[in-house]
Amino acid sequence: MKFLVSTFAQKLKFSAEILNMVSVEHLGIEYSSRPILDDITFLINQRERIALVGKNGAGKTTLLRMLAGVETPTSGRINKMGDITIGYLPQVMMHVDGKTLREDVLSVIGNRVTDIGDGAKGEEARFIAEMDRTIIGLGFQRKDFDRPCSEFSGGWRMRIELAKILLQHPDLLLLDEPTNHLDIESIQWLEDFLKTNSSALVLVSHDRAFLDNVTTRTIEITLGRIYDYNVPYSQFKVLRQERHEQQVRAYQNQQKMIQETEEFIERFRYKATKAVQVQSRIKQLEKLERLEVDIEDNSRLSLRFPPAPRSGDFPIIVEDLRKDFGEHMVFQNANFTIRRGEKVAFVGKNGEGKTTLVRCIMGQLDYLGNLKIGHNVKIGYFAQNQAALLDGEMTVFETIDYVAVGDIRTKIRDILGAFMFGGEASEKKVKVLSGGERSRLAMIRLLLEPCNLLILDEPTNHLDMQSKDVLKAALKEFNGTVICVSHDRDFLDGLVDKVYEFGGGKVREHLGGIYDFLRSKRIDSLQELERKSDNGKRESGIGNREIEVTSAKLDYAAQKAAAAARRKKEKQIADIEAAIAKLEQEQHDLETLLSDVANQTTENFQRYEHIKREMEQRLYEWEILSEED
Repeated sequence: MKFLVSTFAQKLKFSAEILNMVSVEHLGIEYSSRPILDDITFLINQRERIALVGKNGAGKTTLLRMLAGVETPTSGRINKMGDITIGYLPQVMMHVDGKTLREDVLSVIGNRVTDIGDGAKGEEARFIAEMDRTIIGLGFQRKDFDRPCSEFSGGWRMRIELAKILLQHPDLLLLDEPTNHLDIESIQWLEDFLKTNSSALVLVSHDRAFLDNVTTRTIEITLGRIYDYNVPYSQFKVLRQERHEQQVRAYQNQQKMIQETEEFIERFRYKATKAVQVQSRIKQLEKLERLEVDIEDNSRLSLRFPPAPRSGDFPIIVEDLRKDFGEHMVFQNANFTIRRGEKVAFVGKNGEGKTTLVRCIMGQLDYLGNLKIGHNVKIGYFAQNQAALLDGEMTVFETIDYVAVGDIRTKIRDILGAFMFGGEASEKKVKVLSGGERSRLAMIRLLLEPCNLLILDEPTNHLDMQSKDVLKAALKEFNGTVICVSHDRDFLDGLVDKVYEFGGGKVREHLGGIYDFLRSKRIDSLQELERKSDNGKRESGIGNREIEVTSAKLDYAAQKAAAAARRKKEKQIADIEAAIAKLEQEQHDLETLLSDVANQTTENFQRYEHIKREMEQRLYEWEILSEED
């Protein structure tokens, strides 16, 4: 009996240690004597799923890095209870080696196999099956397994690292914007995985739906302090507002009482008949615990697009538009008209032609059919990779000063201040900016010249939730025409009045807002729409992917054939990249030549158009090969 009691007590102690996995005590960190986090204290418990929220630059990534042990705090400490394991996914992954995707992911199996001794083969088989499900769930195909990791873009390498982390089943997951490089199906798969996974989770994300679906606790970072709420994000917003209002009312009531007491003291300070009462009031004030209102970060993006110059009544007219890349038809028989002042959304699964049509409108791609740009249409374009194109070695001010011309150059400081780049922030180098800060900087370019047609391709990537709201409000007030490519349902709600659905080679027009469109499709979300658009091949995601994994096993001969095909495709890609580099140089040289009026001959212009068309074809071939791999 004594043994049982002792054992039970040990188990309770062990459970308590596991329950409180990590304790953060009085944590603080400074950069260049500027405090980022100050006196942070909280606990991370077993199986908790925590959303870490706050404005861009508030310190979310910094806190994750300290929890992961890759950055040292200036003050305080982080206690990790027991021998817990941590899986950390940063926003940027630089490591690339010569391993194939399969080899790289299999590298995490070593310790698991060693631990089971004679049962290694069985454990290895189970791990490989789990690996296949995970990799395919994150968007890869079986033919990708033997590709070198160095061939994949940064976004796909992030998926590889995420797969490796998930397969290790760490006690604590630290994920910094994991959905930035995932498509809709992969986001849905990750949601399902995290909801059923036993690991504790600390998640940084600006995706409201993802936070609400995955997390149960919210920690807000603002002005170096934290506010901890044991509820999902949507409920946190309500409680935060209620808490602030209560604080303000209590503070105002106390201030009123203090003022009345001080007035009484001053009025009767020198009257002997009131001396006792005066002294009592003085002591009352001395003992009073003064209330404070939590300081809120009221720094706010101030965004207002310049008035739109008047355009024709129909900025965009599309008639029987078709776009093919080689033998691949992207869409056909596209017919629609966008009127002046309309705000429309392009939605649909990745690869169905949304960005392709945008590039056609921008004159970057050839097409069949008619696409007419209306009278006096001035286009402002924000591409998906706009932020990534910024020069990291330039400062914020230099970045804008370099592209600004005319009288606007005298207002650069004011514009930067409105975008929260005032004072010393304007002298930061671009390379030290967060993803959201880079997106804000790229957005400034749209303000340098007035336009009447805004085309925004995934403009909310990396933007914090407040900045999203500000951008949305500015677009609603904009008196020009807007085309927005986005999967963000919350962002599109109340902004667009017409939806164009891309899928199956068609472009379908739906009148009304995004929710009208969703109701017409009898679905609850854009994610569901995009899953259903996959030719009915998959209905539920996870279960069918498991079937796919089981039914698509390759024998040795097939794997060898796939590897040979891979090597052939690698050679094709290398040849195309060399050709693109040569064409880019020719295009640059010719542009320099044409800058002189004397060289603006018909022959030179024809040569320039020929280079452009050849470049388009080469770029498409490269994209197709990269996507198919």
